[in-house]
Amino acid sequence: MAKKILVVDDEKPIVDIEKFNLTKEGYEVAVAYDGEEALKQVKDVDPDLIILDLMLPKVDGLEVAREVRKTKDTPIIMVTAKDSELDKVLGLELGADDYVTKPFSNRELVARVKANLRRQGSSSSSNTNEEDDTKDIKIGDLVIHPEAYSVSKRGENIELTHREFELLHYLAQHIGQVMTREHLLQTVWGYDYFGDVRTVDVTVRRLREKVEDSPSHPTWLVTRRGVGYYLRNPENDQA
Repeated sequence: MAKKILVVDDEKPIVDIEKFNLTKEGYEVAVAYDGEEALKQVKDVDPDLIILDLMLPKVDGLEVAREVRKTKDTPIIMVTAKDSELDKVLGLELGADDYVTKPFSNRELVARVKANLRRQGSSSSSNTNEEDDTKDIKIGDLVIHPEAYSVSKRGENIELTHREFELLHYLAQHIGQVMTREHLLQTVWGYDYFGDVRTVDVTVRRLREKVEDSPSHPTWLVTRRGVGYYLRNPENDQA
């Protein structure tokens, strides 16, 4: 069955080009020209991936991303203006998986679509090389449940996005090991990421806000300055 892509942009020529190229690659493409229609299409079409422009009428792209992330882990590729650094950061913080800046080549966009779908499919089928990838992992008050794709703290469920869970699970499988941002991009994002290492920083920050009692003084998700991140087990007093 063909994967379904939702293209959201208020510029019809851009939508037409994206639809043409994605259809040529074998995808089923739905379109929306404003944020309100995009949210309706998300419910009606249930796309496998969303290409989302941030500058939209009625409901802007950031709000669309926020609403989608309340109920779905659908990969989102943001489309931003060339100099909108703030929009990139905000979009990633709201749960977008990737971004492209205008103008972009059709080849680049298709490559990103394929990479995100490939990663999503790989994660959904739990296709990893870890022998214990389905066993629950307990780290102090934090418990990761790979089979249920969920995380709990002191018995309370924590809502994570797909990417947040993948990152936390990977670090938990390598407890105490410092991972560089570049390594995490390659391993957790699963391909030669087109963006930059700030993507990892943003995802870690979101995770800390959800799992840590004091995000500014993390117990579990620790930064090794100048290197990367690792997951610490406070019961083992690993620092």
